[in-house]
Amino acid sequence: MADRLTRIYTRSGDKGTTGLANGSRVPKYHPRIEALGDVDELNSLIGLLISELESSHPLLSNLQTVQNDLFDLGGELAIADKSYTVIQLETVNRLEHWLDILNDELPPLKEFILPGGNRAAATAHLARTVCRRSERRMVELASIEDETINPMGAAYLNRLSDYLFVTARFLAREKGGREVLWQPSSAREN
Repeated sequence: MADRLTRIYTRSGDKGTTGLANGSRVPKYHPRIEALGDVDELNSLIGLLISELESSHPLLSNLQTVQNDLFDLGGELAIADKSYTVIQLETVNRLEHWLDILNDELPPLKEFILPGGNRAAATAHLARTVCRRSERRMVELASIEDETINPMGAAYLNRLSDYLFVTARFLAREKGGREVLWQPSSAREN
C-alpha cells in the first residue's frame, strides 16, 4: 500500500477551515465536521473498550468490525457525496443479528441500569452515549438543505447504541459481576 500521509501537519486549517475528501473546504464547526468528529470519538472509545478485553474475548471480533464500520461511516461523511455509500442495510442487519444473540444470553431487563459494574461495562456505556450523540449529529446534518447523508449510516448508529447497551450489560455480568441498578430517590432516603 502506498503511503497515505507523508506529512501530518499541513497548516491549511490554521484559519479555521478544514478540507473534505471531495476537495471542498468548510468551517471546522460545520455540522458535517461535528458529525465526523463524533464518529471518530466513538471509534476511539470502541478502541478503549477493546483494550479492556482479553484477546480471546467473544466480543472482540465484533467490536473490531464495528471500528472498521465506523471508519467507513467517517469516510462517507468526509467524501460528502450521496453516491458514495459503504454502510448498507446488510451492515445494519449484521448488528441486529449480533444484538439478538447477545441479548438472548441476558435476563430480561426489569430495572433501569446505571453505567458501571466494571471498567469495561462503564466504557461500553460511555461509547453508547457518544454513539447517541453521533446519531443526533447525523440527523441534524440530514436536516440541512443541500446536505445529504446515507440514511443507513444513521440507522447503523441507532442500532449500534442498542448493541453497546447490551454489550455493557453482558460485560457487567461477566465473571460473576453485577449490573448497577438505579434506585429511585424514595428508596435512597436515609
